[in-house]
Amino acid sequence: MTKPLFKLQADFEPAGDQPEAIKKLRKGLETGFDYQTLLGVTGSGKTFTVANIIKDLDRPVLVMAPNKSLAAQLYREYKNFFPENAVHYFVSYYDYYQPEAYLPITDTYIDKEAMINEEIDRLRHGATSALATRRDVIIVASVSCIYNLGVPNSYLEASLHLEKGKPLVRTDLIKQLIKIQFARSNGDVKRGEFRVRGDVFEIRPMSENVIYRLELQDQKVSDLTIIDNVTKNIIGDLEEIVIFPPKHFVSTQPQIEQAIKNIKEELKERLTYFKQNGLLLEAERLERRTRYDMEMLRTIGYCHGIENYSRHLTGKLAGQAPDSLLAYFPWKDGKPDFLTIMDESHIGVPQVRGMYNGDQARKQILVQYGWRLPSALDNRPLKFPEFEKRIGQVIFTTATPGDFELKNSKQIVEQVIRPTGLIDPEIEIRPVFDKKTNYSQINDVMNEIKSIAALGERAIINTLTKKQAEDLNTYLNNQGFKSNYLHSDIKTFERTEILKQFREGKFDVLIGVNLLREGLDLPEVTLVAILDADREGFLRSQTSLMQTMGRAARNVKGKIILYADTKTASMRRAIKEAERRRTKQLAYNKKHQIEPKTIIKGIEDFLDHEEK
Repeated sequence: MTKPLFKLQADFEPAGDQPEAIKKLRKGLETGFDYQTLLGVTGSGKTFTVANIIKDLDRPVLVMAPNKSLAAQLYREYKNFFPENAVHYFVSYYDYYQPEAYLPITDTYIDKEAMINEEIDRLRHGATSALATRRDVIIVASVSCIYNLGVPNSYLEASLHLEKGKPLVRTDLIKQLIKIQFARSNGDVKRGEFRVRGDVFEIRPMSENVIYRLELQDQKVSDLTIIDNVTKNIIGDLEEIVIFPPKHFVSTQPQIEQAIKNIKEELKERLTYFKQNGLLLEAERLERRTRYDMEMLRTIGYCHGIENYSRHLTGKLAGQAPDSLLAYFPWKDGKPDFLTIMDESHIGVPQVRGMYNGDQARKQILVQYGWRLPSALDNRPLKFPEFEKRIGQVIFTTATPGDFELKNSKQIVEQVIRPTGLIDPEIEIRPVFDKKTNYSQINDVMNEIKSIAALGERAIINTLTKKQAEDLNTYLNNQGFKSNYLHSDIKTFERTEILKQFREGKFDVLIGVNLLREGLDLPEVTLVAILDADREGFLRSQTSLMQTMGRAARNVKGKIILYADTKTASMRRAIKEAERRRTKQLAYNKKHQIEPKTIIKGIEDFLDHEEK
């Protein structure tokens, strides 16, 4: 019998609706269903259900989340369920990103600005390295995984396989390391660098926080050891190692020369077009920039904005789909040989659909006005049909399926009963402003959180805008409350730290907009207050209201307050669905004599921080 790829470790067994959901979804995969949906309410253990499906798989898994915070939480959960397997985190590595753009009306060019988070870059390399070397891999990613990511074959072919006892010339190894873009150092060895002292090499991969020490004797590898990066102590001996490039975009000198030739030809065609149409400024602008970039490529193998020439560097045809993280996953018999889990798919699917159009709209302006060659349009995210062809079998997980999931899923498996017996909280509607008492929603919610803080419990306040969240946080702090806010402008690691501190009780109130909707597991929360709930729109739609209200569904004392002067259609639908689920949950608890219990979950770091 073949040994299972994945080893699930958990202190509990499937309960509630989980056993039936696991059975149905497994059957669906065996039958060959391309799309299935797990319609699981908040707190019903969707991740554990999926983990029980993964443990029977013989292929890698991609878990996609709609934002970095949820991806970090899922990473920790899967890491805990599968500690002996390769669980990795892959999100955008920018702490700050201002894309290149041009505003024709004001003749304003905005150059690309970016701050790369080196720790996230390390985690990204860990993900691709794992996919290249093993099959028991779970990659938890944000939707940024559909962006261009070099060429997997070039990345794999550039890797160095070093084995004890094999012949190796010192100068050859130095040349090979530099060729695949490692930098030589004479001081401390940072990620993506190496140091040579006589016949001793110290190499620090981009994906790890250890140093590989290699010793040569008589032009052979005599010793391979792992060195702790901080203490410099030897951790262990090795027989062989594989060193992957420190960059995903790896090009050989012949590839660069061919790319320059192709760029020249495209530049010539574009200049002819501009001059024939009397666009002399655009022609001069494009020629100056492109010739400078070609010279940089020729001399140092790199230029600012090199990704805009990726089509030429990778040898792809115009319009051909780029290679994203999905291309690093295995294929078998012409089909993707991995399972995709789209967590909170009601958000993730529209995100994937919209990313291509948003990217192209900006770049087409750059091309039109001579800031970029037309080939820059091929440095892009995947189109939705391209994405569909590259994800194989999919399980969507959400409490509120979107139109795509409802239309395309071969089966929708409902998971409404929670293993803990928790029922959906009751919903109160209170006025935004009470004219009789001259009392506002802010006054009212302050009274609520005062009572909650006294009991050591937590509250979430959902606002309509980032500015409103920040202003309310400042006001509450000035009034003596311990609060904080969370939104998309906050850096990745800061977000996870804020969530951890919230659970630890370092503050009692967390204020946010969108990031406090989907999936976050915060069992200490007993109150969810939604301000201006009657402002019909995206942030106050039925789906948004249900997702936000779900944050109170992990605590037996959970309570929801909607501040609204009128009851909108979205509010009515959300309340009706919540009542349907409550009725079903109450009947199940009565039949099985279950007493609801608050979810108990340890507090830990979402991500694995390591010393640089």
